[in-house]
Amino acid sequence: MRTIRIANLNAYKLSLDARGTVAWKDRVTAVREIDPDVLGLQEVVVDERTTEKRVWDAAAAATIHAFAADCGLTSAVDVTPGYPYGTCMASNSDRSWYTALLWNSQSVGVVPGGYRPYGGPDFWHGFTTARFDLGTGEPALVASYHGHPINKDARRAEGWRIKSIYRTTGGAKPGFVLGDFNALSAAQVPGPDGQLRYYDDEAYRDQDHDDLEYQVLEGTIGGEQLADRRQTEYLLRRGFMVDAAPHLRVPPHATVGHWPAGQGDPDPWGERRIDLILATRPAAPSLVRYCIHRSTAALKAADHLIPFVDIAPLRVCQEFVNSDGSVIRNS
Repeated sequence: MRTIRIANLNAYKLSLDARGTVAWKDRVTAVREIDPDVLGLQEVVVDERTTEKRVWDAAAAATIHAFAADCGLTSAVDVTPGYPYGTCMASNSDRSWYTALLWNSQSVGVVPGGYRPYGGPDFWHGFTTARFDLGTGEPALVASYHGHPINKDARRAEGWRIKSIYRTTGGAKPGFVLGDFNALSAAQVPGPDGQLRYYDDEAYRDQDHDDLEYQVLEGTIGGEQLADRRQTEYLLRRGFMVDAAPHLRVPPHATVGHWPAGQGDPDPWGERRIDLILATRPAAPSLVRYCIHRSTAALKAADHLIPFVDIAPLRVCQEFVNSDGSVIRNS
């Protein structure tokens, strides 16, 4: 059975100045070890102190193309008057942080006109989308997402916006969202007693620091300290999307928290799973494998580990809406 591999990497402030360094080479090595067909990329950063705003996009595009080339991938899309940089990337125009999609042009491709970026005010970091020919019949809509790091209400609003991009009348488009969500998932699984519980345990119960309000529901600080999961609650409702890890019954695990204190940005949160791969309802049957890449290079490359899934393209379904409003899926 031919499978397609889809992965995600928050590359920790990736910039062209770092090309050739040990850190850059570790990132490239980690990606090459996985050998993805599609890669979601976050935290491509342009130094706004030394770079004029008018050339931010060009600088980010150069970084993305260099990284893609070193990884044996591409990020090139058609140049148009609206998208003059020929790069599958997105940003909020007020910030020099970018998301992007990379892919193996020998195995998959973006359908003509299939690239579309989304920026502010809907997305703090930018939301990169492209429609890929994955051998599924109908093209799959794939996105690279980086959730707001501080504003819980913004993350919730971003979740609503993501859903609007993937919805059709009475159903969902086949596709995947890859990203650093900067929050715990709302995915639930049956517990030992058969009752549903969150797949990711409450990570903040025993924490006491100044940054709890960025992750914890209002009114629970100093008490239960419950994680704010509203960002994905709406996406996962009624199976509109599934979270790949619990969907495939992979044991709970962390994607961040492996870097020692003092390396990278200050992190009061500890180990958590905030890097997610979501599949829409028509795409969920295609999920056949989920892994976290933990090689030596991956552990050193970034403060986020790389999750990836293998999908069986022929298992992607088409959705149809009955006259009574119910949804059916045909292979």
